[in-house]
Amino acid sequence: MIECKNLTKAYKSGDSETVVLKGVSFSIKSGEFVAIMGPSGSGKSTLMHILGALDTPTSGSYFLDGQDVSKLSDDELAEVRKKRIGFVFQAFNLLPRATVLRNVALPLVYAEVDRDAREKAARAALLSAGMEEARFLHLSNQLSGGQMQRVAIARALVNNPAMILADEPTGNLDTQTGEVVLKTFQELNDQGKTIVLITHEHDVAAHAKRIIHIRDGNITQDEILKP
Repeated sequence: MIECKNLTKAYKSGDSETVVLKGVSFSIKSGEFVAIMGPSGSGKSTLMHILGALDTPTSGSYFLDGQDVSKLSDDELAEVRKKRIGFVFQAFNLLPRATVLRNVALPLVYAEVDRDAREKAARAALLSAGMEEARFLHLSNQLSGGQMQRVAIARALVNNPAMILADEPTGNLDTQTGEVVLKTFQELNDQGKTIVLITHEHDVAAHAKRIIHIRDGNITQDEILKP
């Protein structure tokens, strides 16, 4: 489903150039649960931005479901993000005065889906993410951190994306709550969802079935944890 070939990314500042990715190549099959792990400054965030169609590489190619995303315009990248990638971020990024249901349904508002279909899809996504139905009409600022992250996961699911891209999704959570959220990702993967998890913590990465290690802009190891 994902194929990256010799990805490089360089940033210029005046006469100097900083190379962040140095020819990264790997592939991810549909239905895999992969963690991309590396320390601060390793290039993992830059790689995440490319995988999420938030940026394009300086050279190389990135194919998502057979389409070369690295060659798309800004408007075309926005369509890929809207329809084919579900994002889960460390900071949740929920609307604080909107209900749980409205937060999850919001991507479908932008996609001009009618109200009844939006609510049905949002409810299904919330249940898939393990959210209690009794909290669907709560405001997001009335929830715990773990509950907010489940809402964020449901929002990522609501468009039935090709891939869920989670960037340090447990970074704002205590250890116990983080374990619950990571178990939710494992359950979604068991249902066939493709999960790509970005992290700097080995304990978090260990919940995936495969870890791609990145350091100094290069892949240093690609290990299978579980078949």
